[in-house]
Amino acid sequence: MSQLHVGIDVGSLTSSLLGKMSQSPSMSSRCCIFKTPQILKRHNEKAYIPDAFSIGPFHHAKASLKDAEEVKLKYLQALINRSPNPTQKLGEMIKYIAEVEGEARGCYAPPIGHTSNEFVEILVLDGCFIIELFRRHTNKGLRDTDDPVFTMSFMLQLLYHDLCLLENQMPWFVLERLFHMTSLHPANISLVQLALKFFDCIFQSIPLSSKKSLEHLNLHESKHILDLLRNSLIFTTTRSEGETFGWQPLPSARILEEAGITFTRVKSSNILDIKFHNGVLEIPPLLIQETTETVFRNLICFEQCQPDCRPVITSYAILFDNLINTAKDVNILLEKGIIDNWLNLEDATRFFNKLYLDTYVKEYYFLEFNKQINSYCNGYWPRLRAYLVRNYILSPMGIVSQVAAFILNSCTVVQTFFKK
Repeated sequence: MSQLHVGIDVGSLTSSLLGKMSQSPSMSSRCCIFKTPQILKRHNEKAYIPDAFSIGPFHHAKASLKDAEEVKLKYLQALINRSPNPTQKLGEMIKYIAEVEGEARGCYAPPIGHTSNEFVEILVLDGCFIIELFRRHTNKGLRDTDDPVFTMSFMLQLLYHDLCLLENQMPWFVLERLFHMTSLHPANISLVQLALKFFDCIFQSIPLSSKKSLEHLNLHESKHILDLLRNSLIFTTTRSEGETFGWQPLPSARILEEAGITFTRVKSSNILDIKFHNGVLEIPPLLIQETTETVFRNLICFEQCQPDCRPVITSYAILFDNLINTAKDVNILLEKGIIDNWLNLEDATRFFNKLYLDTYVKEYYFLEFNKQINSYCNGYWPRLRAYLVRNYILSPMGIVSQVAAFILNSCTVVQTFFKK
């Protein structure tokens, strides 16, 4: 046994490990911008990586993103040129970022290999670019005639993708400060409103900037743009607090419809505002388009990485994965206007089925909701109705189908009577 230890310098190895442990960076309590865990990234790596614009330190200086740096510099130049003294204004912003460098660095998961000068330059350039972008989006008078972002149709689509990435975020407090430092007069619109207006087209079914009383939601306390989008989507909820620890699956939309449940589209500013009452399932509409997967994947990734962050978006994805198993389920939600699908039917069917793979959900937000629906479906009349639909109504035997339809309608009338 002693021969196994021959050649090992215990003291040297101990010192080596102690040295490595002392050099290992610790994560700040302010940390809110993370690198995507590989276990999540493997399902769709493109959904987590910028296409054209790097924001923050994680993807800075990548060769594939170099072209966009010229656009950022032009936006920075235009922004400071509106100041009476552009050079002084730029110096003021650099001074501010240098003063909060430690606080800003703490927002990023370590390690960050950039020097202080590099890090400050990144935040000033990227932060001013975002502010100028949001202002130009709202105010067409600020745009140059040769502005590639607004003259090339694909550029905005790239930005919708890139600015939603968890790895491509900036601390919100930095953006907020730069926004106020570059305002020539009291702003009649906040940075929160500018940001939500920019992303309205991603969530056309639930326009973010049209929500009432934005000033009362404390959205300015968001950690970054992605967190702002999350907070604006779930800013209020009417769901009563019930049991959330556990799991109970939900039947698909087709099975629920066979049991007599009616799907209804409802207007709501909160995508979580899903309700079930007396056989009617009310769901706010959702737009599914090219950028939707990127947004949801990064929101879910943020919930998985951020301590003490309730997995409400993850729970939403799980709920829809339960509802959608086949193209028939998608068609039911399409016909009711609950889903506005800009993808092909096959892609829409797969959309939620793979969205939350390899995530961990300790609290399932819709647990009590699932129990309520399952209890309804297990009732006598819903089970009888589902049986008749599956075995007779869908049968090619015409006369039998008509008789079954009569019985089915009778069951519905009786069921409605007993509800009352």
